[in-house]
Amino acid sequence: MRYQSFLIKYAEIGVKGKNRYMFEDALVKQIRLALQAVEGEFEVVKETGRIYANALSDFEYEDALAALKRVFGVSAICPLVQVEDLGFEELKKQAAAYLDQVYPRKDFTFKVDARRANKQYPKTSEEINRDLGEMLLETFPGLSVDVHHPQVMLHVEVRSRINLYSQVIPGPGGMPVGTNGRAMLLLSGGIDSPVAGYMIAKRGVVIEAVYFHAPPYTSERAKEKVVELARLVSRYGGPIRLHIVNFTDIQLYIYDQCPHEELTIIMRRYMMRIGERIAREQKCLGLITGESIGQVASQTVQSLAATDEVCTMPVFRPVIGFDKQEIVDIAEKIGTFETSIQPFEDCCTIFVAKHPVTRPDIRKIRHSEGKLAERIDQLVETAVETAEVVDCGRR
Repeated sequence: MRYQSFLIKYAEIGVKGKNRYMFEDALVKQIRLALQAVEGEFEVVKETGRIYANALSDFEYEDALAALKRVFGVSAICPLVQVEDLGFEELKKQAAAYLDQVYPRKDFTFKVDARRANKQYPKTSEEINRDLGEMLLETFPGLSVDVHHPQVMLHVEVRSRINLYSQVIPGPGGMPVGTNGRAMLLLSGGIDSPVAGYMIAKRGVVIEAVYFHAPPYTSERAKEKVVELARLVSRYGGPIRLHIVNFTDIQLYIYDQCPHEELTIIMRRYMMRIGERIAREQKCLGLITGESIGQVASQTVQSLAATDEVCTMPVFRPVIGFDKQEIVDIAEKIGTFETSIQPFEDCCTIFVAKHPVTRPDIRKIRHSEGKLAERIDQLVETAVETAEVVDCGRR
């Protein structure tokens, strides 16, 4: 079957009130952006509770479907055939042709589900169901009707034109990107933080990201890995501006001046400070991390409290209650897992203490940070000013 249109369904947007149109318009925009990556020309139009992506030229069906399945806000994608209203006899011919082309084997149960949005149409929904069903049974003797659990549901929507479709392909759900502000993702080369970024983007948040690089202790391959992770997340959340901060001098200074069991917490606190500063410059409203309670020493409840103390922005931790396998499952689904497990160390693992404190005393941490007073402000200033910015994904 050569489809030329997709009916795009949404769920959560449908419960919005008077500003629902704003969410619909944002979804239309994101669909248009996604289809720009597909060879061919498309128009995306909105019609009274329906969004259509119509191909205006030849295109690769699988590529278009894959692009649409990555658009947050889409609950389902229905490849459809749109036919002109030329009378019921013509509709019967079109319905038979549709079923014949889409399903080579005619040995399944089916049901016709008609919706008559155009109340001027001469047949009611029940009459369409009955008469089309009867015609299909006569045309294809191998079919049988099952009104409760059909294998194929033939949807017939009578509008200004008539939509025929039977496939309802799940989309990612969520809210269109751009409808819920902007946040800064602390992106490492691990499994968790790309998943965290994906999950927050799914709620309509535009993502920026910051990565802390420590040359020569971390290689260019490690940086390339993080750039690739940002690109992979951007397939769902849209373009990501990645801020690459040289953290080497800060880490070495902390390493020289502070107790080694506190290194991880103190380094993490400075990452949060720098991340928040860049976030404010980029008009972000919060920070995002991939922390999960108890997964490592820096992610105990006490450690999280110690890192949060230096932030005035809210910190979003969407995977905080997930176990590792749950996070891995999402990473595999969104295509970041294989990149995340590449063996290129990030700056956190290089400077990890042998026996890190798991229940840090904030008063002691502040006292240790006092030893950094001579140089730390200038080092932070230099790190922020010299940050490299890489645009990842389409714009």
